[in-house]
Amino acid sequence: MRLLYLLLLLCLSAPAALGQRQPPVSMAAPASPAALSSPMRTYALRLGPGQDLRQQLLAFTEQHQIRAGAVVTCVGSLTTATLRLANQDGPTVYKGHFEIVSLVGTLSTNGSHLHLAMADSTGRTLGGHLLDGNIIYTTAELVIGVLEELDFRRETDPVSTYKELTIYPAPKPAPLPRRASPKKP
Repeated sequence: MRLLYLLLLLCLSAPAALGQRQPPVSMAAPASPAALSSPMRTYALRLGPGQDLRQQLLAFTEQHQIRAGAVVTCVGSLTTATLRLANQDGPTVYKGHFEIVSLVGTLSTNGSHLHLAMADSTGRTLGGHLLDGNIIYTTAELVIGVLEELDFRRETDPVSTYKELTIYPAPKPAPLPRRASPKKP
C-alpha cells in the first residue's frame, strides 16, 4: 500500500520535477488539487509613526515590482484603523491605540488582498479587509515573502463574480539579444 502511495506521489510531482510549465491555478476552483510552488525570497522592513500601513505596503510592492508576494508576519501598533468588515460595503474607522496581532494577505502589482486583526486595550480583537487609513502609532515590523516563479493576478470568478486570485507561472525573462561577431578582415 505504501509503495502504491509513493508511486502516486511521484506521478503527480513529475511535471514540476521535470521543469515543465504548469497551468494557472484558480483558488476558487472547488475540486482543484493542483498548486504551483516557488522558492521564496524575503524582505524585512519597519514602518514608522504616522505612515499609512496599506499605502506603504502597496508602494513597496510597486517599488520592488512584486508579482507574487505574501505578508509572512507583521506586528506593531495603530492609532487609527480603517477596515471593511465582513459583508459590509463601506469602511469602519476606529480611533485609539491598537496592537496589530496579525496582518495576512497576498501582494501583487496586479492587485493585493490584505486582512488585519487588531486588539484594543481590553484585548478585544477586531478584523477585516485592510483599507487606506491605518495609521501607525509606534511601529509596524514586517516580513514580506516574494515568490519569484509565480504571478498573482485578479480575475473575475464566474461563481462569486468578484475578482479572485489566479496563480500563473511567472513569465520567463526575454533572452538578451546576441551581439554580432566582429568580422575578420
